Amino acid sequence: MGRHAILVVVDDPVSASATRRLVLGLAADASRGLATPVDVVPAARTVLIDGLPGQADVEAWRSVLSDAVPPEGSTTRGAEVTIEVGYDGADLAVVARAWDCSPEAVVSRHQSAVFLVAFCGFAPGFAYCLPTSPLPVVPRRDEPRERVPGGSVGLADEYCGVYPSAMPGGWQLVGRTSAVLFDPGRAEPALLTPGATVKFRAAP
Repeated sequence: MGRHAILVVVDDPVSASATRRLVLGLAADASRGLATPVDVVPAARTVLIDGLPGQADVEAWRSVLSDAVPPEGSTTRGAEVTIEVGYDGADLAVVARAWDCSPEAVVSRHQSAVFLVAFCGFAPGFAYCLPTSPLPVVPRRDEPRERVPGGSVGLADEYCGVYPSAMPGGWQLVGRTSAVLFDPGRAEPALLTPGATVKFRAAP
């Protein structure tokens, strides 16, 4: 990826999460003599090691990564976040049909699941959350909505996500939260960051 970055391609989001942890560990190991990247950015099937000083540093990282083995355990554990949800989403019935269960069972299963933030993207504060134990896949909407309200909790493919603000979107909506997903004034603007563990609970 040019003179200042290297892109690691992996098989799936879980591998990307493990690779991110590996890269952060290597960067923190002074004995390796590796340049510290400005950022390590996971995506669905890639990890970008960005902001290296020059081509020699890129090659040094390439050499180390060619022999490195991701750490044991498939997930990177970060902060634990609980998000309260009002389960009144417009697409609960759609998800229920996809999961072959009742809308009430969708709510129960969603609350019982533990999610891991695999990566962020699409919009500031939007986190792609994977269940640590697989849930049935949910198809995206055939016609995306022009405006999804901020705080909407949606499902699409194998992911769960929360819209940080009003924007177009094609995910199936199961509820809404008042949690602030992105605030530039906070020390950590995004509530959900890669590696975070997320649980959803019914709002009182």
